[in-house]
Amino acid sequence: MSRSDLGMIGLAVMGQNLVLNMARNGFHLAVYNRTAARTEEFMSGPAEGKSIQPAFSVEELVGMLKEPRTVMLMVQAGQAVEAVIELLRPHLKVGDLVIDGGNSFFRDTESRSEALAQVGIDFLGVGISGGEEGALWGPSIMPGGQRQAYSRVEPIFTAIAAKVDGEPCVTYIGPRGAGHYVKMAHNGIEYGVMQLIAETYDLLRRGLGMPIDEIRGVFKRWNEGELGSFLIEITAEVLSHKDEESGQPLVEVILDTASQKGTGKWTSQEALDLGVPIPTINAAVDARNLSADKTERLAAAKAFPGLPKRYAGDRGAFLGAVGEALYASVIVAYAQGFELLRAASSKYNYDLNLGEIARIWRGGCIIRARLLNEVRIAFLENPDLLSLVLAPAFRMAILQRQEAWRSVVQTAIELGIPAPAMSAALAAFDGYRSARLPANLIQAQRDYFGAHTYQRIDREGTFHTVWTPQDTGSG
Repeated sequence: MSRSDLGMIGLAVMGQNLVLNMARNGFHLAVYNRTAARTEEFMSGPAEGKSIQPAFSVEELVGMLKEPRTVMLMVQAGQAVEAVIELLRPHLKVGDLVIDGGNSFFRDTESRSEALAQVGIDFLGVGISGGEEGALWGPSIMPGGQRQAYSRVEPIFTAIAAKVDGEPCVTYIGPRGAGHYVKMAHNGIEYGVMQLIAETYDLLRRGLGMPIDEIRGVFKRWNEGELGSFLIEITAEVLSHKDEESGQPLVEVILDTASQKGTGKWTSQEALDLGVPIPTINAAVDARNLSADKTERLAAAKAFPGLPKRYAGDRGAFLGAVGEALYASVIVAYAQGFELLRAASSKYNYDLNLGEIARIWRGGCIIRARLLNEVRIAFLENPDLLSLVLAPAFRMAILQRQEAWRSVVQTAIELGIPAPAMSAALAAFDGYRSARLPANLIQAQRDYFGAHTYQRIDREGTFHTVWTPQDTGSG
């Protein structure tokens, strides 16, 4: 077999499926996994008869590659990536390329890019979204690093990426850690939208007492309209599954504690560092944390009985309002994610093209949705757009849904059904559209107890007031 175009380290399902995708598109691969048995199983199974050859050491893998060599890592983020890079370095030459395709923290990618550049080795931190199926049949790919390094693998990534209207869902994102930053923001939006969908399900299930099969039908109908998205689609599919033992809807017997791998938390922490408000995404992270406190929630449910209640009004009208509230809230979740990307682009000199990011998120990735076409158009028409809610199409969509949105949040509160992400989305919107906020009082308080000063609306300058005769200006 001829020398391989790319070497893959890590043969968990994502790594295997990416290799199979590349082989199906005409590329030659060499593969290595720390556990030799997994390599052998892969070669005798899915890889059999394909343009894939096994290696049983890092040195052997590197020796199978065309020069300059390209090695891609699909291993667990964190120390595992560091360990594999250290194993690779003695076998690499100036001009070789290392690609990290896992969910690494962008700051780790920045450090690795800098360290490898010092010895002449290129490095790409590549966000990949789409799960196992996307890896096999076409993910959304977000590569960051040296532009010339991306050019080397562009034919491979273009071939294996998802396609929408004939366009591959991949583009060069920016330098250093830009690719992993964009993937992090993608996952933050994902957290927000998943929580909004879960709250909607809860309002229908507990608020209306709607059977699971009926809720499934609602999501299926919604997926055919403006709410159409991968997450709405799979929600309908999830709700259609029955438990084999009890015959109940499977979702009813799944424990209500949601796990997380950290990308949502990273998004929240990064937004706090940059001073970008993303309350809808933060609420989703908090909701997962709260869900983990099952024992405490069971105790609190006994301590505070009586809620939630059932909705007593027009069921059809409320159902329609919930759909409108969900759409408005989803717009806000996407807007917050893109506002974070805009701030990061400036802070880290990433020079992100937000319209291109919206384009490659239209297919393959978990947050792919019909509204991303409008997001792309919004940034094409105005690359300096401050917020998606100000784009004409989304501004009109929110104006038309404000009454329904407020009604649904108010009803959730009255019924005692938590809707933290939807409530946060509405509060964020109301804050954003307020020409004057009560922060003037906060500034006065800060000046009172700590002499932190304030500015005035009627003249320039920085001011401090002696609020009491005892004012010492400390605190």
